[in-house]
Amino acid sequence: MDGIVIVDKPAGWTSQDVTARLRRVFGTRRIGHGGTLDPLATGVLPVFVGRATRAVEFFESAEKRYVATLLLGRATDTQDISGATLRACEPHVSLPELEAVLPPFTGQIEQTPPMYSALKVHGQKLCDLARRGQEVAREKRAITVFSLEVLRFAPPRAELRVHCSKGTYIRTLCADIGESLGCGGCMETLRRTSAGRFSIEQAVALSDLLSAESPADYLLPVDTLFAELPAVTLTLRQEARCRNGNAFSLPLDDGRYRVYARSGEFLMLGRAENGVMSTVKSFFAAP
Repeated sequence: MDGIVIVDKPAGWTSQDVTARLRRVFGTRRIGHGGTLDPLATGVLPVFVGRATRAVEFFESAEKRYVATLLLGRATDTQDISGATLRACEPHVSLPELEAVLPPFTGQIEQTPPMYSALKVHGQKLCDLARRGQEVAREKRAITVFSLEVLRFAPPRAELRVHCSKGTYIRTLCADIGESLGCGGCMETLRRTSAGRFSIEQAVALSDLLSAESPADYLLPVDTLFAELPAVTLTLRQEARCRNGNAFSLPLDDGRYRVYARSGEFLMLGRAENGVMSTVKSFFAAP
């Protein structure tokens, strides 16, 4: 079985938990996910199965959208409610005051990754160091927050909608907003509503997937990932060259294409340049 399944990850599961369980569901070890979600978080987790794992690298830079609950007046060591409280207070923040501090957190900004993360420093995961009570210097990383808005405000909680680039820690964003307000804050809930072109409307509950008689029915074709690209169908001679990994003449505008056999089989992601088509990544089954 090959394809992409959009899982609505439940709270309490790590992204690795999900892929480990789905290896048994789909009967293959070739499974990978497209973007880690914290155990606390729920929502869109694209999982690539079989030959579709070859497409994960093209998804790594996908933009994400979230709805998060910011709890004001509590700062924790993990930057979410699962952590130990570092300080707490009764926040006195109005909606205009909250909205006034958001603009500096939009656009291209720098963010310091949290200690409780899977990032590695000198070969060690930051979260492992944090659990041993250690804290190390972390380099700031450039991210982009395309939009940040308040959906609801019922002090001490604010529901935020975030559209951001890869590598953005919403926990850190919540903590930093709380700091800028002077009362501290942490992330209480997080739901990813979209990742790249995949939305929560396409997602299947993990429980439904685990109990499905035919889990393959939930798999999207791998070419779904490249749906925005133009498609081209090859002649038999061109297809033969494609399957052998050879470039071939094809008078098209320069750019990337979805490339298909006459049978309709998705063969590869291809690149046309100066009238020559070459392989970016092949997806056909080996003979």
